[in-house]
Amino acid sequence: MTTWQQVVISLRSRSRGFHLVSEEIINALPMIANLQCGLCHLLLQHTSASLLLNESYDPDVRVDLESWARRAAADDEAYYVHTLEGSDDMPAHIKSALFGTSLTLPIHQGRLALGTWQGIWLGEHRQHGGSRRIMATIHGQEHQGNPPLDE
Repeated sequence: MTTWQQVVISLRSRSRGFHLVSEEIINALPMIANLQCGLCHLLLQHTSASLLLNESYDPDVRVDLESWARRAAADDEAYYVHTLEGSDDMPAHIKSALFGTSLTLPIHQGRLALGTWQGIWLGEHRQHGGSRRIMATIHGQEHQGNPPLDE
């Protein structure tokens, strides 16, 4: 049987930077365990943060990416017109546009089919961005019979 489900995932407030949120997202989507194959679409419902897939093993990757992002779209640039919400707001919108706000991930045998060192990251681009919401849409074919045992 094919199924569709939607869930809103609330992520806690985080500091500016890139944060591994894979476990938090997976824990909020237990229905994936019932699917043989399918897709999980994640939409971050904000314009000053981003959602991306990248290396989950070495935290230096997140540090280096944040360093690059701060140089690519620095705070307090004189040419920014949109400044009413603070010096970090327009750079946050630029970073959100560059990195993106959605992911579509395959589901295989009851799990997100991420690569060996891949993780889902939240890019928080504001100094005080607050909690963030992700709309998860799950579509897939349910297991025929019992779900597979963990390997």
